[in-house]
Amino acid sequence: MTFGPSRIPVFVLVVEDEMVLRRRAVGMVEDAGYTPLEALDTDEALAILSSRSDIALVCADIQLPGSMDGIGLAHTVRRRWPAIDVILMSEKLNPPSIDLPPCSEFYGKPLQAWQIKAGIRRMIGHARGA
Repeated sequence: MTFGPSRIPVFVLVVEDEMVLRRRAVGMVEDAGYTPLEALDTDEALAILSSRSDIALVCADIQLPGSMDGIGLAHTVRRRWPAIDVILMSEKLNPPSIDLPPCSEFYGKPLQAWQIKAGIRRMIGHARGA
């Protein structure tokens, strides 16, 4: 487990409605050395983000149930919590057709574990000034 400067665990919020894909993404977060939190839709993700101040990164599918999709979630996160970076994932869309907010990255599915783990580490390191 990776800790922040004050020896507190670093949390990554995984937002995915499909259980198998969510478990895989959670495993990648754990393999990267971080502590995962899980949300099934964008509304649950926003509730978690509103109730915590220790989330460093959001990893979200683009096609999600809730009051907005993953792209809307990413823009909301960047607007309300500018210190939190976002990774968006999709098997149906590709980067040229996605309106990515600043400090976010896109990964196509099926996810490549090495690529996601490297992205998580890079983005959290950037956010923490490492």
